[in-house]
Amino acid sequence: MFLFNLLEVSEQTTNVVKWISIVGVVLVLALIALIGFLKNGKRFDSKRIAFAGICVSMSFTLAVIKISPVQYGGSITLASFVPILIYAYVYGVGDGLLVGLVHGLLNFIEDPYILTPATFLFDYLLAFMSVGVMGVFGKFKRKEKGCLPVVLGAVSVFSLRFVSHLLSGMIFFTQDSVWVSFPAWAMNNAFIYSFIYQCIYIPADALIAILALIALCKTGVLDVLSQMMREKNGTLKNNQ
Repeated sequence: MFLFNLLEVSEQTTNVVKWISIVGVVLVLALIALIGFLKNGKRFDSKRIAFAGICVSMSFTLAVIKISPVQYGGSITLASFVPILIYAYVYGVGDGLLVGLVHGLLNFIEDPYILTPATFLFDYLLAFMSVGVMGVFGKFKRKEKGCLPVVLGAVSVFSLRFVSHLLSGMIFFTQDSVWVSFPAWAMNNAFIYSFIYQCIYIPADALIAILALIALCKTGVLDVLSQMMREKNGTLKNNQ
């Protein structure tokens, strides 16, 4: 019964989850601030908190610049994932999951639309928290101006995001929530329908983000940002 309720379409679901999300964002931010105040350890120093706010704000702003090729679907943005991808790359999986969570909740609050709590979980929580995977690739050795670990990390993140949205789309389909007409062969299968639906925008959004990351790598900007974000006193090692 509980799982059925998670999948059940409700007209009030979006509004309920919206207010829960607002409270959730406030609580998460308050928790971060509290931990940062109480702990002096590396993981929760003030610089990490400051950069988290900067990166989430930049991602949220870039997400506003978008085109939506499908009705009620995802959007192709101006590399909106790049700032939080860099944050996760520098600070690791845990911090990446956290900024992804906050970014996802803020995106939902800005333009809320869901039909079931289950799709909220896949579309706004798991899809955005996939950013945390970038932290794994931040541990790989990378040559100066090298791109491979960064690109592999971004591809992994967007692949997980694709899967998450794919599952959400399959749930929508089973609830007769179909907004785009595809050929008959695609309309008879939830997996095929959702797969095509996600392919309309996620690969393009991923390509823009990856190209932006490559540009940052090749110009050395990513190296400078990474070093600056890791330095405790906020100065570059070369200037010490």
